[in-house]
Amino acid sequence: MKQRSYLALEHITVEFPTRGGTFCALDSISLSIDKGQFVALIGHSGCGKSTLLNAVAGLVKPTRGVIFLDDDVIDAPGPDRAVIFQDHSLLPWLTVEENVRLAVDKTAGGKSKAERKDWVMHNLELVQMTHAATKRPGELSGGMKQRAGIARAIAMNPRVLLMDEPFGALDALTRAALQDVVMELQAELNNTVLMITHDVDEAVLLADRVVMMTNGPSARIGEDRAVDLARPRHRLEVIDTAEYASARHDIVHFLHERYRNPATARAA
Repeated sequence: MKQRSYLALEHITVEFPTRGGTFCALDSISLSIDKGQFVALIGHSGCGKSTLLNAVAGLVKPTRGVIFLDDDVIDAPGPDRAVIFQDHSLLPWLTVEENVRLAVDKTAGGKSKAERKDWVMHNLELVQMTHAATKRPGELSGGMKQRAGIARAIAMNPRVLLMDEPFGALDALTRAALQDVVMELQAELNNTVLMITHDVDEAVLLADRVVMMTNGPSARIGEDRAVDLARPRHRLEVIDTAEYASARHDIVHFLHERYRNPATARAA
């Protein structure tokens, strides 16, 4: 019997009732992700990327199919999966440290108060935010808020980190800085990550695999492209490599040639 991957989506179909009948968002999607692998999901708006990520998060129940995490069935939200959204979702009346501590308290088990504080500060240090620990979200820039959101997520020590366009609302320079933070975290922590992005360069820079989805409705996986770039990765070293250029070409070709209009997608 074939051994199941660490995160395994098996024939996931998601349908929603509408006034015009049943709408099929995802059609029998199967995806296997190994432990420690960073997978980027990319596709046109409305292709079901967020629906798929929300199914893994336990926020959307598949109509058919099963999701396994380390052989456990996923059918509800849980602390073993941390989600980072485009909106940082920090509580405005709490400091950065208190926001992270809130997540730690849910997962810390038998840790003492001092141990929990040390763990909070350790994770803030990973995203270079210890200097802002006592500030509230209203005193932070957009990039700093997202750094705090990342710290809160990784402080939960999740089995899977889910990222839904976490840098989509940031300016280019801040986005690049946070991509560098994610590369550093991946090199140090080796998280299992599923990330949604619309940015081809971001996908190639960060991911071990880029999964390209067809246009919806009834979206499927069109192509699954490995990115053979060693870790740790450094932006200025990888962007000039042949593999970076090749992966970028393949993804752009998929998005803009094969699936740039619904008629082409249906015919493929």
